[in-house]
Amino acid sequence: MSRIVFHLLRWVIVAGILASPAALTGCAGQKGPRAPQAGAPTAPVAPQPPPPPIAEKVPLNIPLMDSGGREPVRVGLLLPLTGPQAALGRAMLDSAELAIFESGRKDLLLMPADTQGSAAAAVDAANKLIGQGAEILLGPLLSDEVSAVTPIAIANHVPVVGFSSNVQVAAAGVYLLSFPPALEVDRVVSYAVANGRTRIAAMIPENNYGALIENALRDAVAAHNATLGPVEHYPTQIGQMQTPVGALAKADGFDAVLLPEGGTNLRALGPLLPYAGIDLTKVKVLGTGLWDDPTIGREPTLQGGWFAGPPPEARLSFAQRYRTAYGSAAPRIASLSYDGVALVAALADAPAGARFTPDRLASPNGFVGVDGVFRFDATGHIARGLAVNEVTPVGVNVVSPAPKTFEPGVN
Repeated sequence: MSRIVFHLLRWVIVAGILASPAALTGCAGQKGPRAPQAGAPTAPVAPQPPPPPIAEKVPLNIPLMDSGGREPVRVGLLLPLTGPQAALGRAMLDSAELAIFESGRKDLLLMPADTQGSAAAAVDAANKLIGQGAEILLGPLLSDEVSAVTPIAIANHVPVVGFSSNVQVAAAGVYLLSFPPALEVDRVVSYAVANGRTRIAAMIPENNYGALIENALRDAVAAHNATLGPVEHYPTQIGQMQTPVGALAKADGFDAVLLPEGGTNLRALGPLLPYAGIDLTKVKVLGTGLWDDPTIGREPTLQGGWFAGPPPEARLSFAQRYRTAYGSAAPRIASLSYDGVALVAALADAPAGARFTPDRLASPNGFVGVDGVFRFDATGHIARGLAVNEVTPVGVNVVSPAPKTFEPGVN
């Protein structure tokens, strides 16, 4: 399957790119106006009326490929297609298109709209999509965007499957298809305790993510009958990490330490532990989803560490298919828009008005996606089946597989 094939399919699958009447006639095979030849007389141009509002530019009945005349299932997709997050938004759009193609369904009409990475633009985009008949909204990406579109969606009885990991913006009818850090912390702490690591310390970055992780750690330690060890906070500037690590080393009395960092900061923080005198043959290093990096094993002090994340097999397959289709690597969260479309495809057989009801979206059996099994509850929060991975010099090994179902005793 080539990138060319996918870009040709966009003219049939994706309604949101049909931005003008000229584009629509182009899809129908009609030729557009030609520029006058050099030296040819130019006819006077009659005054043109102002263009209609954007909501009127995309017709509600666009024929789909081999749809058999069925009314399409209109799926709104709210992504930042311009602005600072545009590259990520466009990759997530590519991922959503891949999901439609692989679903085999020809009755799904994907309708992208640009949030520009702002709450105000997200409101405008949501209004447009709902006016065009969207039965469900996938996205937006950012928590303030999700909060902004929630009142509009609820008032129009259109469910939202957002991509924000901020659990505070979940609500009845607003489901968060994301990776809440608290789930990752609970899973890795549970595994650590089951393997004899019961006194868990932490190095916490001084930012919003760090505050969220610290609260999750306290909850997980209490839930799994462990002991919270010393917790040190550090500025996220690399040159200011050493003193807090030294304070942690002096505290002693712990057999695991949580490092909720990623990228350059994680590679700077890890080596400071043995430098400060923490014996990593006796203290197990734990991480969060920020460790989900194929190059993590290059840092020796992280080798042998544990972190929770989605089962890697399906994710690797998705990454390979994405690269084949688009010729580039998929951003880590591009899988969210894929799973969002796959969720819609799984529910789309019901009649209009009965497809995306709360009972169906919050089915206790859940759904299986690229990132493993997941389900929503009635308040919009997500539960995920996560694996525990161990860092090796060449990548990661799964040491505790993710559950494949939410049915007790079945995996």
